[in-house]
Amino acid sequence: MSSPLRPRRGRVPLRWKIAALAAATACTVAVVVGLLVHAWTAHEIRYRAERQAFDGVTSAMDVYRRTGTLPADAWLDPAELPFALRNPTDGERHVSYGGSLPGSMDPTVWGAQRVGGPGSPVLAVRITIHADFRDLYRLDMTMAVASLIALAATTPLAFYGAGLLGRRLRRVSETASRISAGDLDARTGPTRGRDEVADIAATVDLMADSLSRRLRTERRFTADVAHELRTPVGGMLAAADLLPPGETEDLLRARVRDLRGLVEDLLEISRLDAGAEEPLRSHVPLAAVVAEAVARTGLDTEVVVADPRRTATGDGAEAAEPAEPAQAAVTVETDPRRLERIVGNLVVNAHRHGASPVRVTVEGRTVVVRDHGPGFPPDLLIDGPRRFHTGAKERGSGHGLGLTIAQGQARVLGAELRLDNAPDGGAVATLRLPG
Repeated sequence: MSSPLRPRRGRVPLRWKIAALAAATACTVAVVVGLLVHAWTAHEIRYRAERQAFDGVTSAMDVYRRTGTLPADAWLDPAELPFALRNPTDGERHVSYGGSLPGSMDPTVWGAQRVGGPGSPVLAVRITIHADFRDLYRLDMTMAVASLIALAATTPLAFYGAGLLGRRLRRVSETASRISAGDLDARTGPTRGRDEVADIAATVDLMADSLSRRLRTERRFTADVAHELRTPVGGMLAAADLLPPGETEDLLRARVRDLRGLVEDLLEISRLDAGAEEPLRSHVPLAAVVAEAVARTGLDTEVVVADPRRTATGDGAEAAEPAEPAQAAVTVETDPRRLERIVGNLVVNAHRHGASPVRVTVEGRTVVVRDHGPGFPPDLLIDGPRRFHTGAKERGSGHGLGLTIAQGQARVLGAELRLDNAPDGGAVATLRLPG
């Protein structure tokens, strides 16, 4: 029996996805902004240091040429002067990033200029920018901490907002699942916000309204047709009884009975669709009711009452043992008429569309009807039984209402009807009654 689609196990909730996306976005923005600020600040530090070195060389050269002495922050051909400034080819001022001072890790910027012509000493000035880079490091740490604080604050907010969105979407999903399960009165109703979720909810409700109108029209039409046909078909059957005995009379009587059965099935389906059926429950022995239902079909069917206890066979499989009379008398609280209807339809369907042998097994509260025919077609296993649809051609003729009625009656009883195919061939219908 088909069932509404359910969320897959192991799926990641939408709120976690949105929260992760928000966190990833915040981290990306923080990293990009931090790198840009770091690069721009480092560039500014070096630019200011180079300007200071350039101006320092100019000032020291002016003092040296006027007084012949060097200021305290200037040297002639210092040993730690960068290689790029040791032998300038002209008398212009040059600036170079010098790496570090001897014995320390202080970043420095050097400025240099020859004091005279070629071969004359090189006057050099150095600018230490260690304090500036230490401030840059502090800025980086401050931005990192601020980014972590912002991430810690925004992630819960994103998680909360995603939860609100997820609850609204879950509400729409639950409504769609209820509609798929047959609850045509399920509606999402108005939702907060004027966004795509509200549009989806409104669309689902409109779809449910349209589907409900169409289905109710179809069910009303089916019920009306069945009611209108009931009287003339009854008259035809009475008229057939007045015909003189013969082959024609037998053929006509059989066809009229088939037509009456179809009308009764349509009336039963219309009542099931309308939800007008109420079970009359009583405590009955399950095996006896099943045996009676099989006997009423008049078809050659084996009934096996299995012991609910299982014994292991030699190959590791499980096999059912015949039950003692006391063990077989499992009593269930159900509507015996509807239970007989379900079992009878399953047995008739197995003989009509399957192949012998047909076996009915009663075990505990479970009834299994098994045939050895071609099995149920794939579309029936996926979509469930459909009226006036018998599936594959090799499954024979019929109007396709037997399984539909069995499914509807099982729903009235609160039972589960599952349709499967056996691994070695044949159709298997399993009816599990509620405890």
